Amino acid sequence: MQLEREARAGSLPGRVGAFEAFPLVEQPSPLARRTIGSYIGGMTIHSSRPPPPPHIPMDALSEVLQDFRLSGVNYGRCEFRHPWSIEFPQQSLLRFHFVGQGPCWIHTEAEGWQELRDGDLALLPQGIAHRLASAPDVAGGSLDDCRVTKLGSNVCEVVREGTGATSTLFCGSMALGTCALNPLITLMPPIIKGCDVAANDPVVGPLLAAMTAEAAQPQMGSATILSRMADLLTARLIRCWVNCTGASTTGWLAAIRDPHIGRALAAMHRDPGHNWTLESLASLAGQSRSIFAERFSAVLGEGAARYLAHLRMQLARELLGQNGLSVAEVAARLGYDSEASFARAFKRITNVSPGVVRRTIPGRIDMDFGF
Repeated sequence: MQLEREARAGSLPGRVGAFEAFPLVEQPSPLARRTIGSYIGGMTIHSSRPPPPPHIPMDALSEVLQDFRLSGVNYGRCEFRHPWSIEFPQQSLLRFHFVGQGPCWIHTEAEGWQELRDGDLALLPQGIAHRLASAPDVAGGSLDDCRVTKLGSNVCEVVREGTGATSTLFCGSMALGTCALNPLITLMPPIIKGCDVAANDPVVGPLLAAMTAEAAQPQMGSATILSRMADLLTARLIRCWVNCTGASTTGWLAAIRDPHIGRALAAMHRDPGHNWTLESLASLAGQSRSIFAERFSAVLGEGAARYLAHLRMQLARELLGQNGLSVAEVAARLGYDSEASFARAFKRITNVSPGVVRRTIPGRIDMDFGF
């Protein structure tokens, strides 16, 4: 990998690798000036408009979210009668719980008990262990105590009988692919309440209502529609959270907000296997090599080559955990010329061989909704 080799050699020549860096934003073709003629009362009126700007830059967060897709989405429409309590184990999944009708409380080790009111949404980006209950003093239970009915390939109805008030929830578990959002997910708090970050968002509330209605009466294509809604909902909540955070001057959030560094950062995450050089990244950022290198290190605390190498190894660990992918296939996906060169880089950064990780890393655990 060119950038990694140059970093180890102590120099970063300004030549482009084997593949040309692709533009992150498609350049619109110039539009000719248009003349619109219309006859009004026998007169021809000509009006012309100047062409649109040749390039409308996107912010880096939009570029990161552009390729964002959720995979392995499982949904459960839940009806629980008080008293009820459900424990959810730690899982490497993004999870959410939407309360259509309470009562409902959520407990995490970090935050303790928090009440979720009607219309509230709890987002757990890292899938930490947590408990839902109709009241904090209700004894523990599990989904094994519920009746689960499949409504489709990835949608089910979960019912727990009782004598008290009915709580209606819409819950989901989603696998995040090897995409640009991984560092952002890591930076997010273990639990986010939608009402805290999206109280004034005009889209989140109606979108949640639409998801609830779609899950309540599944029809042909419901699974695809719900998946697309989940994409939009999660991306919207992530953006709300980013907007609510402080304007830090260093770190990944500061980098993704930077109009120059953010573009290069998004490019590396969207195509980590590309043969990036310092010059190609600086070109994307619209800066000289020296200014880009200095700014990148100042914001992220490490050079672009080191950041890219660690990003590739993080993605490699995820890919090695996917069934059916060999070490050679993972190496090829991340742009390495050979399995041997990839294995050396992997061991240098992680202190273990990729073969050991592939044999020991646990596979994905689906949310236990009777699937």
